[in-house]
Amino acid sequence: MDILSSMFFLYYRLKLSRKTMLNKITNLIRTVYQNYFELGAGFGALIIVCMAILMDKLLYLHACPLCIMTRYLFLFIAIISFTGYFFKRIRLLTRLLTLFLGLLGVVVNLRQIYIQNLSAEEIAQLAPNCGMPLETQIEFFGFFQGIMNAFQGGPTCAEDGWRFIFNFSEWALIFFIVYITSALFKILTSR
Repeated sequence: MDILSSMFFLYYRLKLSRKTMLNKITNLIRTVYQNYFELGAGFGALIIVCMAILMDKLLYLHACPLCIMTRYLFLFIAIISFTGYFFKRIRLLTRLLTLFLGLLGVVVNLRQIYIQNLSAEEIAQLAPNCGMPLETQIEFFGFFQGIMNAFQGGPTCAEDGWRFIFNFSEWALIFFIVYITSALFKILTSR
């Protein structure tokens, strides 16, 4: 009887501690979202960029121009978010820019996911626009034409590369959707 009661007590205690831990995490997320939205968005975007660069170095991955464009969009979100944190008068503008950059990120990553899901025959018919690095394309063709060439994609953009449940572009799409929804809610609920 003593073992049974102690097991019940342990089970109840673990269940209670999980519930309190979940409440603490939920309260932390709510506090960061309500009071430090710009800091959370900025550090989140910086962590995503740093992880992508680290994965390139450690896993010997080679980012295609669409992946590089995604990193730049996350970096711009970080810069704009930190600007909004330090200059409170322009917070609405920074949230609108975060929303706009999130929408651009969704478009870029949907394009990459589309290219990754093409058949081998369709990939072979793509122009080799991803063969040249993004910086070289911008330098050679000019800013807008280089971005458009990179956006068209190519065979190297179709490589899956790394996967943890989703590949990198699918994770980026999820994070951009989170940025869009959170920025939209902050815009709609701002005083």
